[in-house]
Order: sequence, then C-alpha cells, then structure tokens
Amino acid sequence: MDRQSTGEGGRSSGGDLVFKGATVVDGTGADRYRADVRIGQGRIAEVGHGLGATREVDADGLVLAPGFIDMHAHSDLALLLEPDHPAKVTQGVTCEVLGQDGLSYAPVDDGTLPALRRQIAGWNGDPEGFDWDWRTVGGYLDRLDRTGPAVNACYLVPHGSLRMLAMGWENRAPSPAELDRMRELLAQGLAEGAVGLSSGLTYTPGMYADTAELVALCRVVAEYGGFHAPHQRSYGAGALEGYAEMVEIARRSGCPLHLTHATMNFGVNQGRAGELLDLVDRALDEGIDLTLDSYPYLPGSTTLAALLPGWATEGGPQATLARLGDAAARERIRYEVEEKGSDGCHGVVTDWATIQLSGVRNPQLAGAVGRTVAQLAAEQGRSGTEVFLDLLQRDELATTILQHVGHEENVRAIMRHRAHTVGSDGLLVGARPHPRAWGTFPRYLAHYGRELGVLTLEQAIARMTGRPAARLRLDRRGRIAPGFHADLVLLDPERVQDTATFEHPRRPAAGIEHVYVNGTAVVRQGRTTGARPGRALRRTDRGTRAL
Repeated sequence: MDRQSTGEGGRSSGGDLVFKGATVVDGTGADRYRADVRIGQGRIAEVGHGLGATREVDADGLVLAPGFIDMHAHSDLALLLEPDHPAKVTQGVTCEVLGQDGLSYAPVDDGTLPALRRQIAGWNGDPEGFDWDWRTVGGYLDRLDRTGPAVNACYLVPHGSLRMLAMGWENRAPSPAELDRMRELLAQGLAEGAVGLSSGLTYTPGMYADTAELVALCRVVAEYGGFHAPHQRSYGAGALEGYAEMVEIARRSGCPLHLTHATMNFGVNQGRAGELLDLVDRALDEGIDLTLDSYPYLPGSTTLAALLPGWATEGGPQATLARLGDAAARERIRYEVEEKGSDGCHGVVTDWATIQLSGVRNPQLAGAVGRTVAQLAAEQGRSGTEVFLDLLQRDELATTILQHVGHEENVRAIMRHRAHTVGSDGLLVGARPHPRAWGTFPRYLAHYGRELGVLTLEQAIARMTGRPAARLRLDRRGRIAPGFHADLVLLDPERVQDTATFEHPRRPAAGIEHVYVNGTAVVRQGRTTGARPGRALRRTDRGTRAL
C-alpha cells in the first residue's frame, strides 16, 4: 500500500486527479455550483473549469463535498483494531472526535486501566491480547499515527479518567491537591494535542463532580484554546437544568461549549426542544461560544450499567458487582430504578419496555440480544429489575442497550438550529448495535434532507463539514477551496441512503461513490479500498493539524 508522505497531513494517491463537472457543495452553506476540482499532493489544487490531470473522475450529476466530520464518535479502539474503518468511511466520514463522555483510555496508569477497560467494555469491547502500550494522551495519538487508520481523528481529554487518576471512584469533592492533579493532567493532555475536555455526568466517577470542579478544569481548557464537550447530568427529568449548568460553566470559565448529543428525551420532555433552543440562543446572544451536535434517530444507546444509581457504582466495577450480590443493595437499587428515578437513568423511572439489549460479552446471554428487559421478565416470570440486576452480574457490566425514549419533533427542531453539527454517538460493538454507527450521515442527507426537506443539501453538509471544522479549529479542512486538505466525498444526491436498520445495523450506505482522506481514496465506486491515510490531528497554536 502506498503511504508516501506529502507533507503535513497528506499522503499522495500517486499523481493529480480531477473531478470533472461536479456539483460542488463547499461546506460553507453557500449555494451549490458546478466546477472541476483538481487535487494533488493531498491538497485541493484548483477549483475552476476546463481543468485536467493525469486521472479524471466523471462527476457529472454527483455532489462533491468536504469529508464529513463526526463530532461524537466511540471509535477509540476500533481505529486500532479495524483501522480500515468501514462503518465510517462508507458514510463519507473523514474525521472523528474521540475521548467522549468523560471516559476513554488516555491518560491512564497501570492501576486505573484495568477497571476502566471493564467499565467501558460495552462501548468499545475489551479485546484479549491487545497491546495497551500507551498511558498518556500523546502516547495514544502516537499509537494512532503508527497504526494508520483510514480516517483522521481528534481527541478530547476525558474528565472521568482524570478523576480516576487523581482520586479513584470516590463520591466527594476533590481536595485542593487532587484538583491540582487533575488540572496538571488536563494541561498535559492539551499540550500533547487534545482539542478539549469531555465530561460524562451521568457516568461514574464524572457524576460526582460539582460545578466548581468543572469550572476549574474548563479554565485550563480555555487557556489552551480548547472546548468543553459535556454529556450533561440529565437528558430526562433534569434536562433543562443540566443544560443551564453547562452554559453557566462556560460563562464562568470562559471556555467554549459544545453540547454533545443534545437531545430532550423521555416523556417529560416531549415537545420541549424549543425551551432548550431558547437557552442556547440566549447564551449565543450573550457572546458564549456554543455549538451542539445530535444524531438523526429517536432511540439512544449506552450500557445497561449506566441505569444504576450513582451510589451503586461508587468505588469502580468490582465494588459495583459486589453490591449486585447484596440483598439490601439490590432492594435499594430496585426502589430508585422503579419508583424514585435513578440519576443514572436521568431522574426518570425506568420503563423496561424501552430498554432493548443490543450486545453482550457473555456468549451464554446471546439469546437475549434484541429483546427488551420487559420481554425477558415476562418470559421468566420475574420483575424487570431482577432481570436487569442479574444481567449485569452475569455479563460483568458489559451489556449494551438501546433506549427507546426519543421524540421526532424534538429531533427535527434541534437539527434546524444555527449552532447544530452532526455526531453519530455510534457504538461499534455488540451483535445489534444502534444503526447510527453506520447510518447517521446518509440519514441526514436522505431522510431529513431529500425526503422530508427539514434541511437543504447545503445546510446538511455545512453541519457535517465547515461548522464542525470551525469548532475543532481544523487547519485547512472542512471546505472545498484551494490549499485545503483533500478530505472529500463524492455522492449521488438522488441515491444516497442509509441502509443500516435496527435489525441489520451494519449495512453500508448507498450512494456514497468516492471518499478521499488526505488525497487518498478510502472508498472508490462505493467500495472500500483498504487504504489507511488518516492521521491524529492535534491541537497546536497553528490550528488542529497532523504533525
């Protein structure tokens, strides 16, 4: 495979290439226009008419767009285990943002890594024999570069991982020394190239942090020119209060804010997206630097263990599993999940009919995948909570779920907003993962664009390209213009379609004809090429770029 260097961020595909007669949608939101686009040495060389090159692609009737940017990806291990990355390149994705929801694999140490691997095995898997040869953010980004994935990747320093290193899984405020340790680790990760901080405030140990702790950390992020991407405290009963807290953290710290998977879910929030968007508009009008992302589906996806109340997961996975074997603890969990509303389930009483298993690690549980907890409980003549707790024990917390709690009117209202970008939040593991991992980007173009007219083609592509590139401060990416990196998607606007379904979630998109990363084709005529020209994109004083 040719991996010849072409300078910063690019690898040549072996000479100039021109897309002839393309309909260019340039990523800015401007109207489409017809042009030839020539690329060479990993960059866009010219945009004009009558251009020639050693190779030509007939782009008549096709749309040429910048490569799509996934603002919320869970490919932290997938890029190392399956670097060809068909789930994303077949959608036209050329860059992903990793380290999400406050939990990922850098920074870590020998003490925190084993427990962290267990805690998020439902997100990423936990492969046997894998070489965990890094401990720092810089080490992880170096590993990405050595592996050479198909797509580019940015990284957020995960707040929960910082907390584990500084104070374990304890449910309390940090001491001054512990907070200083978190700030030092955060500054190191940002200096090594992370684009900001993620937090996961319905996951342990991140949920134990108070506002003051997050403000202190976000001040460090602001000093480095990064942003805060919170999975906030509630998307259910306390959703608006949770969003307001994130805006307040941005106001007090001066740190830009990106509201990740910005949703208003559960019955309590049906029809209330306008209240969230009013909050966002007030913050923008005040001068707060704020963006958000969402996925174009109703169900969410997470781990089954995430539904537990926070106290039940204090101390880490081993302590959690011990509690699941204690009768008194189980009864306390039952009360909070079934009657009070667990903080892990966003303050809402859990409806077991909405909780559908999507993946398990224990092969003896494979028959439960695709079933709801309510269905399993009815078949077994047991309560939903009993089934829930036993599944967690038998699968050692690794079970993943779909959570059917979304509302169509909220989804559409949020995607129309001026600060909106696209994030898949796609989990790639499990027998039946959420189809958003394979279908998010074409679904925006096909279902919400061509079929429903919620977004124009120009609006949808701007949300996938230029707008997220600006948030990430990407160096010369996210637009079609001379001198920009040749991260490009050529698609058929009449045929582009998500084909992944809840029953068959790993089907590639239709109508994505060619995808180029740093000037090299990773999809050609709808098929993956096996090329791996991606790089780790690191935050620097000159923009987020490959080194």
